[in-house]
Amino acid sequence: MAMALSLVKPNLHRSLSPASPSPKLRSLSNPTFLSFASPRLPSRSNQLSRDWRRFDYRSVRASSSSATVAKPDGIKITSVPTKPIEGQKTGTSGLRKKVRVFKEENYLANWIQALFNSLPLEDFEDGVLVLGGDGRYFNREAAQIIIKIAAGNGVGKILVGRDGILSTPAVSAVIRKQKANGGFIMSASHNPGGPEYDWGIKFNYNSGQPAPESITDKIYGNTLSISEIKIAEIPDVDLSRTGVTEYGNFTVEVIDPVSDYLELMESVFDFELIKSLLSRPDFSFIFDAMHAVTGAYAKPIFVDCLEATLESIANGIPLEDFGHGHPDPNLTYAKELVDIMFKENGPDFGVASDGDGDRNMILGRGFFVTPSDSVAIIAANAKAAIPYFRNGTKGLARSMPTSGALDRVAEKLHLPFFEVPTGWKFFGNLMDAGKLSICGEESFGTGSDHIREKDGIWAVLAWLSIIAYRNEDKKVGEKLVSVADVVKEHWATYGRNFFSRYDYELYTVMQECESDGATKMIEHLRDLVSKCKAGDVYGTYNLQFADDFTYTDPGTGSAGATVRIYIEKFEPDASKHNGSKFVGSVIITQAGLGALHCSNPPLRKDTVQISGLSCFPLVCEVQVSVDPPIATMPKGDPTTEL
Repeated sequence: MAMALSLVKPNLHRSLSPASPSPKLRSLSNPTFLSFASPRLPSRSNQLSRDWRRFDYRSVRASSSSATVAKPDGIKITSVPTKPIEGQKTGTSGLRKKVRVFKEENYLANWIQALFNSLPLEDFEDGVLVLGGDGRYFNREAAQIIIKIAAGNGVGKILVGRDGILSTPAVSAVIRKQKANGGFIMSASHNPGGPEYDWGIKFNYNSGQPAPESITDKIYGNTLSISEIKIAEIPDVDLSRTGVTEYGNFTVEVIDPVSDYLELMESVFDFELIKSLLSRPDFSFIFDAMHAVTGAYAKPIFVDCLEATLESIANGIPLEDFGHGHPDPNLTYAKELVDIMFKENGPDFGVASDGDGDRNMILGRGFFVTPSDSVAIIAANAKAAIPYFRNGTKGLARSMPTSGALDRVAEKLHLPFFEVPTGWKFFGNLMDAGKLSICGEESFGTGSDHIREKDGIWAVLAWLSIIAYRNEDKKVGEKLVSVADVVKEHWATYGRNFFSRYDYELYTVMQECESDGATKMIEHLRDLVSKCKAGDVYGTYNLQFADDFTYTDPGTGSAGATVRIYIEKFEPDASKHNGSKFVGSVIITQAGLGALHCSNPPLRKDTVQISGLSCFPLVCEVQVSVDPPIATMPKGDPTTEL
């Protein structure tokens, strides 16, 4: 659940290095193999990348009672007895657990089989499915398991990204272009990768969007009653090179992970316009792929097509452990990029993307663009700067916790506007209904109806389009319109929504943390909201409205829980847009949020994540204080301080 309190002043409007080649895969037994020449991704050099080759079906354990159930066109299909495994409830972002959990006997196989048991036969039998992921540890093992179970359940063809690589946006794009029945995405998004860290799996439907709750609920129900796994006894498929491998009437095609996605981007944006910016000698650009999946896309798109320099790509080699990093593009985990951008002579434009390529962070020299502002600015400039929107936009939407900056664009441009619960599937439903073109969420996700997932590289290209359009007539040597200029002009037109998010994470890794405090806090807030009325005074602010926005999320399987506090203040007066005063402590004090507590509270770095005005690592107790800790961004723009 989430609560919104709108407080207004009286008379104010409301509101990076190549690795050595890995050893050859073992040979396939009697497949038909058609090879196509294609450039390969750099191989990983660390020990993690070699572990997958030793896979010996430990994750799909057959008992002595296994039986051959079919032999279509020479493929032997085996029925492997299994038992239900607890904890396989699928959340809004699929099923996420630690790698060691997915490696347990039949854990992944049970979920994949339960998925096929949940789909109508016409949704996959003799059909085409897409398979790819963010390159994290365990993806290669998992890909072989998924391929074999798909074959065992009658799927006709699997399209899999070379080396198992496909960004989440690319999976959606391939599903839509190839008219596939759906697709598997192997990713735990922005969470760390490696043997001790996270892994995840989700299924997207034929529109390219995440499976609806009607399907995820069935999957969970079937995990509770599953008794067999249908698996084809075929060799592991060589995923290191593009081409087609056939086993009877079942086909695996290894595809280039970039080509379909790049073709789509070329149809959305004016690449010549963007190229005119990136090739300028007086414009500098840096893209931080965070050793995640967009490293596979950065060079083909930004360097080969748009003529950015190769040096502009940082951390561009996808690694199974993300270079021991946390591939979350925010001010905390992309600190290397932030430090570069806040240097006196930093690049003009800097961006970062996350583990599976669907999130983004936008920075100018010494300037951070909040995700809420980013989607609003893209929407406000889309018709002029992006060919895909030349005929106008159908509508705009944001998730409930996201600031109201986008609302103001919709109002001024007379566009339909929607506020949805957290979860990209809700945007997808509006897109499929023809009501939505551009959308975003405060957690660094931005996208449009070109696919049915949020899209990090799309957001980067959108910003490059806006900057290029604003500088199209500038000669070399003339002062360019900067990221900061674009943002401040937007504020002057639409007003500024000051916005901040605080995460108080209740982790249970080392010790159990009681939830009573959090429950009492929510009960207290509900009681408070039920008694609120317009005009109530909170310090120097008047209450406009308070509501209870309810949404039940089954969770994503991570350890612990998070209490998030979103604080927002609208300021229409341009003379106050660079101020540092904020309403946060007033709201928190008056609402009495000190009720959250935890026995023996653990201490954890980075427990406070503030997206908006400040977001650097802090150490704090798992407790909401009446005066939250204050953090500041690097010196540069005075608007970046609380």
